[in-house]
Amino acid sequence: MKKALILLGPTGSGKTSASVLLAGRLRAEIISADSMQIYRMMDIGTAKPTPAERREIRHHMIDIADPWESYSAGRYVEEAGRIIAGLQARDILPLIVGGTGLYVKAMTRGIFDGPAADWALRKELMDLELREPGILFRKLADADPGASGRIGPNDLRRIIRSLEVCIKGESTMSMMQAEHTEKLPVEFVKIGLTRDRPELYSMIDRRVERMMAGGLPEEVNTVLTEIRRRHTGPVSGISALQAIGYKELVRHIEGEISLDEAVELIKKGSRNYAKRQFTWFRKEEGIHWVDVTGTLDAEAIAARLLGLTETLLQ
Repeated sequence: MKKALILLGPTGSGKTSASVLLAGRLRAEIISADSMQIYRMMDIGTAKPTPAERREIRHHMIDIADPWESYSAGRYVEEAGRIIAGLQARDILPLIVGGTGLYVKAMTRGIFDGPAADWALRKELMDLELREPGILFRKLADADPGASGRIGPNDLRRIIRSLEVCIKGESTMSMMQAEHTEKLPVEFVKIGLTRDRPELYSMIDRRVERMMAGGLPEEVNTVLTEIRRRHTGPVSGISALQAIGYKELVRHIEGEISLDEAVELIKKGSRNYAKRQFTWFRKEEGIHWVDVTGTLDAEAIAARLLGLTETLLQ
């Protein structure tokens, strides 16, 4: 199998700028592995590569869906897999860059791709459970004994998702988990950027402030207006609006919280997301970690990555 390089790490760690420089030295093209950079219009809050960076190095899997669309990890793997194969056929190194652990897992280890979330159905199921506690677990035991055996009777979120799969999908959750777990036929080399936590959190806070000064509130208002124009259901069910920075500013726009409160929530949410990313990546095998604590210069980071990368790709 031909090799592909994955550069991963928590939000705000310096992946984007370093990856552009690294790609230029490796004859690589970049494939984003960020679940929110796929959405058009959402540029500032998702910290997309700048137009100049995208002119310098070709980027893929950015601006491929509208914010009101549902987009699954399975669809990501299918589309990213075609791009990886096309690049490898032209002897161009695929450089996958991002922090969405689910996308990395889906490419490298595989996942099952069930039906998209049906928020109306989920509400019906929740209402049924409220009227008759315990009925959903009993229904799941009848429909998918394998899933009910793995899910506790009090884990309502997973019970509802499993029932949703049974109702909306062509098979049960158990069957999908058994049948839809193929990883991409690629040899992945994984490098991770890490930083001292206090330094990383300070960088995250400063980045949020730059985003606010750069027009994030206006961007969120534009996205929200367009979603409401295009989408007839409640906006609470829109995945794009669950992105950090967007959900907090939507609350501000709707009068629930002040702008200062929204900013503090964005900072806190971003720091907590970085913690979750570290936890997720610890489950990934074979990551070669590079500690860049104290190094803010993208050129210096890229230089360190280049030496390690050339060794790993041999």
